[in-house]
Amino acid sequence: MASIFTKIIQGEIPCHKIAEDDRFFAFLDIMPLREGHVLVVPKQEVDYIFDMGDGAISALMLFAKPIAKAIQKVVPCKKVGVAVIGLEVPHTHLHLVPIDTADDLNFTRPKLNPSHEELAEVARKIRECL
Repeated sequence: MASIFTKIIQGEIPCHKIAEDDRFFAFLDIMPLREGHVLVVPKQEVDYIFDMGDGAISALMLFAKPIAKAIQKVVPCKKVGVAVIGLEVPHTHLHLVPIDTADDLNFTRPKLNPSHEELAEVARKIRECL
């Protein structure tokens, strides 16, 4: 059965897309830790990041880099943190999260619940900076 991320990539579930190429897809997390929280996923379903080939892992990070830079231009923060948790969806994904402290990457904290319009505006701003 296809993961929720595969369904998003295939357009079966709507998202606020940030970027896409032939191998990777990036979109806003709809229950973000912070405004501008982006998920970056390979189009190929691989559950565990370290089961990906070396070239694919490198390419994933290179795809994520300009997105992280764009997030930092849009959302006031010290850095964009990167987390790979991989427990909630069996499909490799990077979390790109604007951070000011290490606690901003605490996934046990309550998530934000932005409106569709708020997400659309943040996505537009990030895309404009790519």
